[in-house]
Amino acid sequence: MHTPSCCREKFRPRFLALWITLCCSLLLAPAPSGAQSSRWEKLAHYYNSLDSWKARAEAVRNGILTGAELSPLPERTPLNAVFVNRRVRDGYAVEDVAFEAKPGFYVFGNLYRPLSASKEKPAAAVLVAHGHFKEAGWYARTRPENQMLCATLAQMGAVVFTYDMVGWGDSTQLPHNDRKVLQLQLWDSISAVDFLVSLPEVDAKRIGVTGASGGATQIIYLAAVDPRVAASMPVVMVSSRYTGHERCEDGMKVHDVAGEPKTNNAEIAAVIAPRPLMLISDGVDWTKHFPTEDFPYVERIYKLYGAGDKVHNQHFAGERHDYGPSKRKIAYEFFSKALGLSAPPEKETAPVETQADQSVRNWTKLPTTYAAGQPGTKAR
Repeated sequence: MHTPSCCREKFRPRFLALWITLCCSLLLAPAPSGAQSSRWEKLAHYYNSLDSWKARAEAVRNGILTGAELSPLPERTPLNAVFVNRRVRDGYAVEDVAFEAKPGFYVFGNLYRPLSASKEKPAAAVLVAHGHFKEAGWYARTRPENQMLCATLAQMGAVVFTYDMVGWGDSTQLPHNDRKVLQLQLWDSISAVDFLVSLPEVDAKRIGVTGASGGATQIIYLAAVDPRVAASMPVVMVSSRYTGHERCEDGMKVHDVAGEPKTNNAEIAAVIAPRPLMLISDGVDWTKHFPTEDFPYVERIYKLYGAGDKVHNQHFAGERHDYGPSKRKIAYEFFSKALGLSAPPEKETAPVETQADQSVRNWTKLPTTYAAGQPGTKAR
């Protein structure tokens, strides 16, 4: 979760506590509304016609790929997927999976497959990215709220893949503060879509993506540059005020646009238009102003396509920065409609597995390091 380090200081004498409070207030305080208006005013003329917006969207898309040093896109190489520890649950099966995003560099995750899905009856798929969440006894991909989301979507008929950020969980080959971690994670996400569409029981025309916090950043970048994504739901992250302070979010120049004003994450989300988009905001973080400051611009772009009914914002003013039950309920409803899944259940019933079951490395031996992190190199 994105929390300034000053907010994590232990309570000390009163003068220090006041100083800490002031620091946190300054760090989390939103930009003045005038500055916010000015930022959008610099971009607004791009939204006056569909042609001008399409040109701007293409420039933003190219800026993301250029900034991430993924232009031109690297050569696709064999995924060499490994499937282990299959367990059958109520209407679906779970497997621990690893595949090579590039030779010797692995993506680790869990694959949830409905037992009803087959080559003859292909299913929609949902890619789930996790954020910078920590919880005692769990790491992000294995947290109960993430497991519940994936399992319930599988019960509704979707093939679901949730994967580790670089440097988290099973992904030990490079640290999360690698200087090119944004590039690595965006390529991991593109490769994860490659992986999903390679499965014979997946309908390549019905791919959804979702994630909260830093996971939402990953999926808006992915959906902006990969047209195979059919429906997107970023949770508690998208804002024109904030891009995240992690290297995987703004550690490379993905917000630069050649010869034009810089973009922001709300505009990047708008690049997804006219594909279905559900944006979730809450009342305690940088997204609290999204409904009034940012959503009107995103909606305006969708209306240029005649697709105003395909973009939505659900705001939880009394909730916090998470992917909690009420937000998951929206996900089930959104993907049910956008991807043609079964109706959402009245309540979540899927079991939460142990971290030992979810960990890929507990069931297979794969390289723990990566040679220099350069494309085309082999694992040690």
